[in-house]
Amino acid sequence: MRCLRPAAFLAASLVLLLATGGTGVSAEASVPAAAALPRIRAVRLPDRIGPPRFRDNWSGAAFDVCTAPSTDALRAWRAASPYGAVGIYVSGSQRGCPQPRLTADWIHQARSMGWRFLPVHVGLQAPCADPSRKPRRIDPAEAAQQGRDEAGEAVRAMRSLGFGRGAPVYLDIEAYPMRDAGCGRAVVEFTLGWTQALHAAGYRSGFYSSLDSGVADLAAAARAGSAPLPDAVWYARWDDHADTASSGPLGPQLWASHQRVHQYHGNVQETYAGETLTVDRDRVDGPTAG
Repeated sequence: MRCLRPAAFLAASLVLLLATGGTGVSAEASVPAAAALPRIRAVRLPDRIGPPRFRDNWSGAAFDVCTAPSTDALRAWRAASPYGAVGIYVSGSQRGCPQPRLTADWIHQARSMGWRFLPVHVGLQAPCADPSRKPRRIDPAEAAQQGRDEAGEAVRAMRSLGFGRGAPVYLDIEAYPMRDAGCGRAVVEFTLGWTQALHAAGYRSGFYSSLDSGVADLAAAARAGSAPLPDAVWYARWDDHADTASSGPLGPQLWASHQRVHQYHGNVQETYAGETLTVDRDRVDGPTAG
């Protein structure tokens, strides 16, 4: 190491002091500490009631379909297809299809045939999501309250269709880019508010999203200690593996007690007993509504 003369040492010290703004720590040296902040930090909301004690878990093959099918199609598929549960879009301002058949009577008839249900709510989407299809998005400053508001809308729809306390409702958050950590945090806070309000109303909270975006951020929130978390996760990964044993962001330890649904293939036409539907294929090991 080269030694400095006193005058040179004083000059070098002044340069260092100016470069650090008088703190003794350079601006460049502070960057790694800021960058080390986690993408998802722990957020905890009060959940005095918690999830309903009533459990109605089910395991088997399911499908989800944009528009609720006719009762004739349901009857044919119940007799001839491998499916025992159907995903239906019960509420939300950004549902992709009209629901002319979805009434309490339709639910009653389908239930009498032996069908189980995966109710889905499609409302506000991630702030960084592509707005071309679903333009209404979460406001990060109001995310938790907006989640509570959406849950209230879902509960009203569930009651009108005849789904009582203890039934699950799955919040649909479509895939979004992972570049913006603030976007992921807004989705998580929205989902915590959604879960908080559903529990208060006596319903179970579900969450649907891509395994590589919404589910990945929710899993990070679980590891960080956020609460209240949804009671079940429905993850989309079109890998043609009809199982719920994801080893990706979920891992084996999260939502592992009959709390998963896997959407493993999408937009496929199937025909049973002369009735053709375009569906997504799912494997269920978790909460359904009867």
